[in-house]
Amino acid sequence: MDYQDKTLTCKDCGKEFIFTAGEQEFYAEKGFQNEPSRCHECRDAKRQHSRDGRSSSRKMYEAVCAKCGVTTQVPFEPKPDRPVYCRDCFNIIHNKTM
Repeated sequence: MDYQDKTLTCKDCGKEFIFTAGEQEFYAEKGFQNEPSRCHECRDAKRQHSRDGRSSSRKMYEAVCAKCGVTTQVPFEPKPDRPVYCRDCFNIIHNKTM
């Protein structure tokens, strides 16, 4: 099946987000019936909140994606000589190399 990126609206924050073709393919492979109703940030926040009711002690660092320029957060300190990618771009790059 030929998937195309879709723009969805987060039910928590109301922000628009992209449900990428790669994510759609993953959902189909896993047999998921519903599209995501939350953006990545709200999904991560909900997941983190539900972990034993504790917040994570992992320090997150802000970075700019080397591919699309979006501001993202990563669990490591970015180095100026190494590219950092947002989740979507990382997944695109990772899927192309497999």
